[in-house]
Amino acid sequence: MSDKRKFTLLNTDKKTLSKWYSLMSLGRQIDEKAPNYLKQALGWSYHAPYAGHDGIQLAIGQVFDREHDFLFPYYRDMLTAISSGLTAEEVILNGISKGTDIASGGRHMSNHFAKPEWNIHNVSSATGNHTLHATGVARAIKYYGSKGVAISSQGESSTSEGYVFEAINGASNEKLPVIFVFQDNQYGISVPQKDQSANRRAAENYSGMKNLKIIYCDGKNVFDSMNAMFAAKEHIEQFGEPVIVHANCVRIHSHSNSDKHELYRDENERHCVRMSDPLTRFRIQLLHSAKFTEAELDELDSQAKKAISEAHKKALKAPDPTPESIFDFVIPEPYVSTKYPKGLHDGQQGQKLKFIQALNETLKAEFRLNPDTFIWGQDVANKDKGGIFNVTKGMQQEFGKKRVFNAPIAEDFITGTANGMSRFNNKIRIVIEGAEFADYFWPAMEQLVETSHDYWRSNGAFSPNVVIRLASGGYIGGGLYHSQTIEGALATLPGLRIVYPSFADDAAGLLRTAIRSKGPTIFLEPKALYNDPIAETMVPDDFEVPFGVAKVRREGTDLSIITYGNTTHMCLQVADRIAAESGKQIEVVDIRSIVPLDKETILKSVEKTSRALIVHEDKVFAGFGGEIAGMIADEAFSFLDAPVRRVGSTFTPVGFNRILEKAILPNADKVYEAARELLDF
Repeated sequence: MSDKRKFTLLNTDKKTLSKWYSLMSLGRQIDEKAPNYLKQALGWSYHAPYAGHDGIQLAIGQVFDREHDFLFPYYRDMLTAISSGLTAEEVILNGISKGTDIASGGRHMSNHFAKPEWNIHNVSSATGNHTLHATGVARAIKYYGSKGVAISSQGESSTSEGYVFEAINGASNEKLPVIFVFQDNQYGISVPQKDQSANRRAAENYSGMKNLKIIYCDGKNVFDSMNAMFAAKEHIEQFGEPVIVHANCVRIHSHSNSDKHELYRDENERHCVRMSDPLTRFRIQLLHSAKFTEAELDELDSQAKKAISEAHKKALKAPDPTPESIFDFVIPEPYVSTKYPKGLHDGQQGQKLKFIQALNETLKAEFRLNPDTFIWGQDVANKDKGGIFNVTKGMQQEFGKKRVFNAPIAEDFITGTANGMSRFNNKIRIVIEGAEFADYFWPAMEQLVETSHDYWRSNGAFSPNVVIRLASGGYIGGGLYHSQTIEGALATLPGLRIVYPSFADDAAGLLRTAIRSKGPTIFLEPKALYNDPIAETMVPDDFEVPFGVAKVRREGTDLSIITYGNTTHMCLQVADRIAAESGKQIEVVDIRSIVPLDKETILKSVEKTSRALIVHEDKVFAGFGGEIAGMIADEAFSFLDAPVRRVGSTFTPVGFNRILEKAILPNADKVYEAARELLDF
């Protein structure tokens, strides 16, 4: 930061100083008032006091430009929010979880401040989680040539999280316009910094990274904090690389209202941090400068108190969220196909494609249609290679390195930056290979959970428009980390669509619908079918398959088999075999879409046949088939002439040796035996 722009007490005009003091007074009075709401059973059951972080939080808000920047405050950032422009009423509405709270409508924890229309984002309670979102939106800022920066704020202890390292590593590698603010009060709840890392200052853990500027400041000092934040922004404007601002703070009170710092901080330490109070020190500075009198500052305090009183009265009268609203904003309405409302075609149109060709051609077609579509992942774009299975082959050559690129081997980073980049504007559509195999996706679960409830948590203000592709399933001799299918676990998360096609046309149609839709979709691809002729079909141009619409692959009257993915083909083979042997006709229902689920088609089929067999590749125990079986038992019990049966994998990992794999995974023989037993019941 140039000397001409440096803030000092002497060169800062009285109007600006008055504004700063008023913001600090307003924030501190609300911070001290917040516990009273809980005592009176009015709310604010989670409150993390910010006192001691005043200088840096004031500075973050003052450097933030609501027209161009994106701000990700953490749960202790009350003054940051106020300094950025939130009113006392907006802060209190959030604190007492009212339905008109602009951050979440009472859905998220109190003390999680946001204002979506200003790009002040509603962040997770999983501390530091949002650093990846800031990095992702910074990628969009750079790509689209915007003037803004992303600002991520957090405590120092959260920098021990792996995804924080991934975010800063990725931002430095891509030279992205992000300011990472570490508000260092030397405690992670009761855990001292010395138990977090060998370096006393958290930012020192990142000092070896290239393309990364680190600025240290006194977060208790208004002027030092202002200079640090404005210098960080100026550095990004000049060099186009990320900056860490490490602010030394103190935490005057307990971590939160559920913590008692008297249990781990002695009276001497607590006395010392009280003596370091930034607001008290700033007030003394203003008085010593002779720019303000005691009466003038008292008047500013009085005005803040009056504003809080008025805001309090309005907030108490504000409506609470309604019970029936819980089903609002779980997931956005999907793109609706007008050409193929049922996802069916006559089988004569288009060209015959393998499963993998259908995916590749659909991706390319959607990238041509929407120039704001991007894809990245591990190994997706290196010379002539396009992923481990070549699904993205030729895409980087056609669409360039800025839209199709490799990511670090860091699944959290891949998923989290997709969430973040989609925040830049609603036109953006992102497809990621969440991992090279579905089995390796687990490190990204923190970010997937975040992505699943962003829309609900923000009360409909934001939804990540992301398709997560995962090569799934076995039958390739892949063993533990190349053979699992994970839809049963993922289906427990509300806010995700999950699809699992069995044929090339459905692969194309569901992928197209997923990309065109708002909201997150998990797209599971049975990799054993990529090049298998059994999955080849005619694929019409611009084919679309709606979510939540099953397809009856084979009509029948004697037994319904409900299935999807690899096992669809086994079930069709078994149905043909039994028909040839006994004349019994089995109906095979390919659900295609796991969430949302086409209950109507399943129940209609069971009502017709009076027998149900559920077949999937996943484990029988706790697999998704249990949900289907439960639904049939609840809603079609009176039509059943036999128990509902399930066929799937054993409750073991998948072995590498082919003998083990065969014993574990379902196959046509196992489906045949179960079907015969049900038909004979």
